[in-house]
Amino acid sequence: MSTSTISPNTQSTGGLWKWVMILGTVGLLFICFVEFINILFYDPYEEERFLFSLSEILMDTEIEALTFLMFGSLALLLMAGLPMAFVVGGLGVVFIYLVGGQTMVNIIPTRIFPLMSNPDLAAIPLFIFMASMLEKAGLIEEMFDVVYKWMGGLSGGLAAATILASTILAAMVGVIGAAVVTMGIIALPAMLKRKYDHKIALGSIMAGGTLGILIPPSILAILYAVIAQQSVGQLYLGSLVPGLMLSGLYIAYVVIRSLLNPKLGPPLPKEERVGFGEKLRLFKNLLAPIVLVFLVLGLLFGGIATPVEAAGIGSFGAMIVSMMHKRFSLEALRDASITTARASAMVLWIIFGASVFVGFFILQGGQDFITETILGTGLSPYGVLLLMLLILFFLGMFLDWVGILLLTVPIFVPIIQSLTFDGLFGMPGVSSDVVVLWFGVIYLVNMQMSFLSPPFGYALFYLRGVCPPEISMATIFKSALVFLAIQVLAVFLCVVFPAIITWLPQVVYG
Repeated sequence: MSTSTISPNTQSTGGLWKWVMILGTVGLLFICFVEFINILFYDPYEEERFLFSLSEILMDTEIEALTFLMFGSLALLLMAGLPMAFVVGGLGVVFIYLVGGQTMVNIIPTRIFPLMSNPDLAAIPLFIFMASMLEKAGLIEEMFDVVYKWMGGLSGGLAAATILASTILAAMVGVIGAAVVTMGIIALPAMLKRKYDHKIALGSIMAGGTLGILIPPSILAILYAVIAQQSVGQLYLGSLVPGLMLSGLYIAYVVIRSLLNPKLGPPLPKEERVGFGEKLRLFKNLLAPIVLVFLVLGLLFGGIATPVEAAGIGSFGAMIVSMMHKRFSLEALRDASITTARASAMVLWIIFGASVFVGFFILQGGQDFITETILGTGLSPYGVLLLMLLILFFLGMFLDWVGILLLTVPIFVPIIQSLTFDGLFGMPGVSSDVVVLWFGVIYLVNMQMSFLSPPFGYALFYLRGVCPPEISMATIFKSALVFLAIQVLAVFLCVVFPAIITWLPQVVYG
């Protein structure tokens, strides 16, 4: 009875929405057709037009109104479910035409070509291929099995093993979704079988999986270095200590909680534990992948290889490692190549589109407007930093991490460079020559927080896709809160003690 009552309303609403979409599409195509005729057959410097023209209709718009129109329309289209890879670039082209007409459209190649010629971007598909090859070859499952056997005898050992395995995985993968989903498939059933507390089990998978955004070879770190014109090697070194610190804080939390209340994370029964000799034999299975990671990062940190060269060696090494473990096949190579092509295309389309969008906004005076607005609040430098982090945290609930970086970093970095950070609570401040590096690592930790933040954190939904049906979304939300608090603590420590970030790059690079 309820179905027959609701169905007509549902059908009428769906039919109305369908007609709205059809009419909107037809109208948009008609406008494009008229503008296409104007561009082909009418002189842009003459007033004569075919029917009408939207060219330069927003020429006299003030930057305040233009900011509202650009970012408001972006938010509206993204909330409608349209992909960011096409929305942000498409809106950039539309607003360029509406403000500057045909002539200003020529700035688009000037925004895209410098990015296409940037050598560091070539490292992105290579690192993605390296991660995909190791994953398709089944080495990640083998790695977790080794860590699981080593740490399973501790209280909370499986959760700690999950975080440790995720840390190693982060150094191999650098992509959030793959890490969370993979560890959810491998580690979650093992912890649920041992009656682990759901919040600890789910939280350790999500928190450990998001370490890939921070620990080298993070894809996001490469993008930040390109946009902020920083050294990829220095940024990797700066993010290494905070990443390991966060991993240690996660492990400390689950172990201490489980020691205080063993029911939350019971250890493996004695009959299922393995001896030290067996542990050493198992550890041999990890040697090749770990050597590969240290080789790639060592070449990069030591300045021996560029990011692209290190990524190329890592990609080739991943195939060699899979051959050594007898996991290499043409099918695995094909699947890894397809995954790499899809992920790289998505990232690069967002890069090009956001570069056009933000580049035009800055050209119209958007940088000065945002700077004056933020600095006009009268906040101290650390207050401005807090405001930026809150904005990034909020955006992280709704937008893709690549899009957030490309929309905000070109605007925020000049503001950060203009401020002086003298230190908090009597601690040393941040020198001007490393302030962009320092902000970059804080930004990475902040983006990691956004992956865990309810209600729209990406990691929450990645894990939901592989959870048993009896685990509710509310449980997943609650599981993230404690680990989110640990990440807030990590950001606080990095702000108060900037040497956590800057010490290692200064030691290595002087």
